[in-house]
Amino acid sequence: MIDIKNRFNELNELLTKTLEDYSTIKTIDSISKTITEAYRRGNKTVFCGNGGSAAEAQHLAAELSGKFNIDRAPIPAEACHVNPSFVTAVSNDYNFTKVYARYIEAFCQKGDVLIGLSTSGNSPNIVSAFEKASEMGILTVALTGETGGKLTSLADYIIKIPSTNVPRIQEIHLLIGHIICETVENALFENKK
Repeated sequence: MIDIKNRFNELNELLTKTLEDYSTIKTIDSISKTITEAYRRGNKTVFCGNGGSAAEAQHLAAELSGKFNIDRAPIPAEACHVNPSFVTAVSNDYNFTKVYARYIEAFCQKGDVLIGLSTSGNSPNIVSAFEKASEMGILTVALTGETGGKLTSLADYIIKIPSTNVPRIQEIHLLIGHIICETVENALFENKK
């Protein structure tokens, strides 16, 4: 049997370690401001990830396009994988490493924001998406584990969670995503509170 209390302690220790790096807070603030400005220009946010990170990408897109805390107008946000026909067609006709890059090319424009969640930072389909986004003038945000992987050199903003423990990294990614969504919503809709 696992030590349940130990899992809580692992997360608490990693949160503390993450917060000890003041640049993390500054980066979250910068990302939030960048996304807010993108919305003010009429742009959108798209998310990508694999497995649990795909679930988080979809969750965070819904926080923006639906609502977080404020009853307000929806804002455009989507996860790149939510159209299974598109994902399977591109995977079949090309390969899975191209699926998010094709999505970016089809549905995004200069000034949009791409947020990629990858605990390794090396997921080939996310790396390919970041390369395409860079070509198109799309701002990129990476949430990764401790090394940042290949996304380190591709992202405009990166937050590296100082761990290799996938579940704990994903838990902190979701917290950071929630903070960003809340901050963006508050900045855009303060008068709706």
